[in-house]
Amino acid sequence: MFEESIAIIHSIGLTFVKILPVTIALGAAFAILSFFWSCNSGRPWWRKRGLLTDLCYWFLIPLFARYLRIGLLIIGAAAVFGITTPEGLAEFYDDGHGPLAQLPMWSQAAIFLIASDLMMYWIHRIFHRPTMWKYHAVHHSSKDLDWISAARFHPVNIMLGSVATDVVLLLAGISPNVFVFLGPFTVAHSTFVHANLNWTLGRFKYVIATPVFHRWHHTALEEGGNTNFAGTFPLWDILFGTFRMPEGKLPDDYGVAAEQGVPTEIGGQLAYPFRQ
Repeated sequence: MFEESIAIIHSIGLTFVKILPVTIALGAAFAILSFFWSCNSGRPWWRKRGLLTDLCYWFLIPLFARYLRIGLLIIGAAAVFGITTPEGLAEFYDDGHGPLAQLPMWSQAAIFLIASDLMMYWIHRIFHRPTMWKYHAVHHSSKDLDWISAARFHPVNIMLGSVATDVVLLLAGISPNVFVFLGPFTVAHSTFVHANLNWTLGRFKYVIATPVFHRWHHTALEEGGNTNFAGTFPLWDILFGTFRMPEGKLPDDYGVAAEQGVPTEIGGQLAYPFRQ
């Protein structure tokens, strides 16, 4: 038991060591970019309201998601395929399995990216329904939306969202090696769309999600809070009638209504859904 505890602590330490330089690099990059191309003038990101809450999520959510994903993959392999031994699990997941694992890695990465984005589009819409909104409201609670807000998610939202999507696609046979390519892209693009930037990318706004596209999603419901659900490809919003990018106008007000009573600190936010 002692050795396992040491291994877990060591793993947590390594995760923090990996996150720290990425955080510094992203913070510096978006500080420069938002100085020249900010969508909303005012506070720089390091003076934003709720920064301490965002930083807590930024370092804790990756740890939570990582160990939850591993646990669900073990349970999934046992329940669906009857694989329970450590050796069997390592062989099962190492390079994927079945027809999908035979495809070139770039093909697997493309399938994973497209399929996960479509799944997440519909999951995202479900979280905007009354019964699930109390979990997703945590993500929308940022009054000063910026790149560091990207990790502000309630654990239930993460479990039923990105983690569940990853587990389904890995169980379907795609190799975990796709995360070597998609992991950095996911972090970079998620922070990019939350950044305080006025970028629409012109005609490419129909190809890939941009900061202005996603910032409309974080406005009040009557402004656009029930539009632009796609994480990566706006195509889903175009196809299903939820695309919103008003010409010549930028969003400027974010967060949830005060009467919803979402706390500002992480402890209160984690408990918030269970008090509703």
